[in-house]
Amino acid sequence: MVQFSAPRLDASFAALSDATRRGVLEQLGRADASITELAETFHMTLTGMKKHVGVLERAGLVTTEKVGRVRTCRLGLRGIEEEAAWIEGRRQIWNARFDALDDVVEALKRKEEADGRQSE
Repeated sequence: MVQFSAPRLDASFAALSDATRRGVLEQLGRADASITELAETFHMTLTGMKKHVGVLERAGLVTTEKVGRVRTCRLGLRGIEEEAAWIEGRRQIWNARFDALDDVVEALKRKEEADGRQSE
């Protein structure tokens, strides 16, 4: 059984809840970028982008390295396997529940059809 770290999942999902941060991850998936480049891409102030990158960094989704005056961002090393596994577990639960609901609906339809034939 997979053990999930609640604080780590909380940090990841909080980071992923924002469209700009998801966009930053997509951008960094294509190439490393400086805070300045990311701010320009997303039409934000440097301060605003630093805050977004900080959230991603605390979640372990992004790493940064400062060389001189330039802070370069890249995707974090850990990936999102734990988050994907958690989501997959919820998907399986929902699918099982929907399958059970389909069975109930089909049984009710068969009963309704049988009752309708008996009354004729």
